[in-house]
Amino acid sequence: MRIDKYLWATRYYKTRNQAAEACKKGHVKINSQKIKPAKEVYVGEKIVVRKNQINYELVVLDTPPNRVGAKLVDLYRKDITPKEAFEGQELLRFAKDHYRMKGEGRPTKKDRRELDDYRNNDLSAEK
Repeated sequence: MRIDKYLWATRYYKTRNQAAEACKKGHVKINSQKIKPAKEVYVGEKIVVRKNQINYELVVLDTPPNRVGAKLVDLYRKDITPKEAFEGQELLRFAKDHYRMKGEGRPTKKDRRELDDYRNNDLSAEK
């Protein structure tokens, strides 16, 4: 089975075209080698898929005949992604939410003035 079809069938990508594009861009590796979308996948191979800044690592257990339901995906692959990969994603999410809470949008004029006052007070305290 082709790697793009395998990734689509095991629900790593929503469409086969997205899976093929990921292969072309070098986001998919088989046994630590960048591959083309037409590369055949065999049982026992280790695949690394970079998606959403996480390197998913999986081992092929079997090739599905067609796209499978989410509950059946574990019959065809074994996920060996380390927990540290997901912890890094959590830290990144917290870093983005640090300054402004989600949904607050751009700083208002009042927010900007408060920031300017804060910066000016810091600069005058250093002198």
